[in-house]
Amino acid sequence: MKQSELEKLLLTLSSYPKECEWIEFKVNNSNLEEIGEYLSALSNSACYHNEKFGYLVFGIENITHKLVGTDFYPSLTKKGNQELENWLATQLNPRIDFVIFDFDYDSKHFAIFQVDATRTTPVSFRGTPFIRIGSYKKKLDEHPERESKIWNKANIIVFEKEAALENAEEEDVLKLIDYPGFFELLKIPLPDNRKGIIERLTEEKVIKAQGKFFTITNLGGLLFAKKIEQFESLARKAVRVIIYNGNDRIRTKKEQPGVRGYALGFEGLIKYILEQFTTEVIEGALRKEVTPYPEIAIREVVANAIIHQDFSVRGASPMVEIFDNRIEITNPGKPLIDPLRFVDHSPESRNELLARFMRRINICEERGSGIDKVVFACEFQQLPPPDFQVGDNFTRIILYAPKNLRSMDKQDKIRACYLHSCLKYVSGENMTNQTLRKRFGIEEHNYSIVSRIIADTIKAGFIREYDPENKSRKFAKYVPFWA
Repeated sequence: MKQSELEKLLLTLSSYPKECEWIEFKVNNSNLEEIGEYLSALSNSACYHNEKFGYLVFGIENITHKLVGTDFYPSLTKKGNQELENWLATQLNPRIDFVIFDFDYDSKHFAIFQVDATRTTPVSFRGTPFIRIGSYKKKLDEHPERESKIWNKANIIVFEKEAALENAEEEDVLKLIDYPGFFELLKIPLPDNRKGIIERLTEEKVIKAQGKFFTITNLGGLLFAKKIEQFESLARKAVRVIIYNGNDRIRTKKEQPGVRGYALGFEGLIKYILEQFTTEVIEGALRKEVTPYPEIAIREVVANAIIHQDFSVRGASPMVEIFDNRIEITNPGKPLIDPLRFVDHSPESRNELLARFMRRINICEERGSGIDKVVFACEFQQLPPPDFQVGDNFTRIILYAPKNLRSMDKQDKIRACYLHSCLKYVSGENMTNQTLRKRFGIEEHNYSIVSRIIADTIKAGFIREYDPENKSRKFAKYVPFWA
């Protein structure tokens, strides 16, 4: 950390009204083993209280919180022949990450131990796990209810609640977060004073009070950053749009990374995508803009990629790739449900806070209706069906440019038939030869073409007959395999 950041951290910790279970103040030190016990206790307590770090601070009086300084220099201290930091690291299990800051402030010396909250299992020192109960350090096994909660919470990390930037002053918050855009999107009046703005941002989890300072949360940075690149941990999460010449990735025409937070930049992003293939036609005396892709489909698929991405996948972000014959929208992570059930299944989001906020500002549809609208829009314009693909660590939805039935391959036709049956089923209807002919724009006398597509889809295992006892092919009805 820079000196200015260390000073902010020191003042933030000292400004807490009382000693927290994840913060311990000391003036001096005479027991190195006690430091190890505190690192165990503070790491476990930080996990229990959903804090990112625990802190052991030397140079602050325990009761008054006065900045008195310390004569303890951890960086110069040894345990036997080992440096203190190395010795502590070998005694903690699992090997939790911690850093030591030795610095001077206001002509006094201070030392801060910052330890990560445990994520996988309670941290022990020399085989014994500790925890803070009030202002006391206790053995964790004496408090099984807390130990159980740590184990249960170990793998639950809510990315949106974590810090994008810590120890921010009010001025920093107002400089980095587009608060006028925040109030405009929520359709609420902009307060006429700074206090009102900060209070509402805090209430909506965009920021979190941290003593005299603030933490800008990942939720706040992702949605409302003026420039997302100003948040180091979020910079690689910006949506990227890549435009290619042709139908492959050999020749890149243009690449555009997102600049603003998702909420602020969404409309601009959709407009930019549409501009890449929108053309003007003249109908009568009027000019009209037309696009080969339904706007609602692009909006829903891009919003879906943003909301359902897996933030634990490092160095990856939602990506829109535009080819001459298709658009591919990819997000990091596998879906939580089977892609074959995208139409009928209520989506399960690993980022519920983000999803809820996006719904509040009308960027995405209510639960379960988004992908339905994508499939319906493609059907309405008689486009090839969207393709849902899942890789080792990504989910991709492909929207295809117009293509007549003869140009579609067998898999396109089977996929179209299956998705049509899903749409009909969730609408309380059943697919028939007639409804599928209408979907493809096929005249009645060519019903045999559709009959072959239905037969192929049944053989592939995606649909089944609604009433197997019905012997009339003319009036046969079909439902998805899962119905």
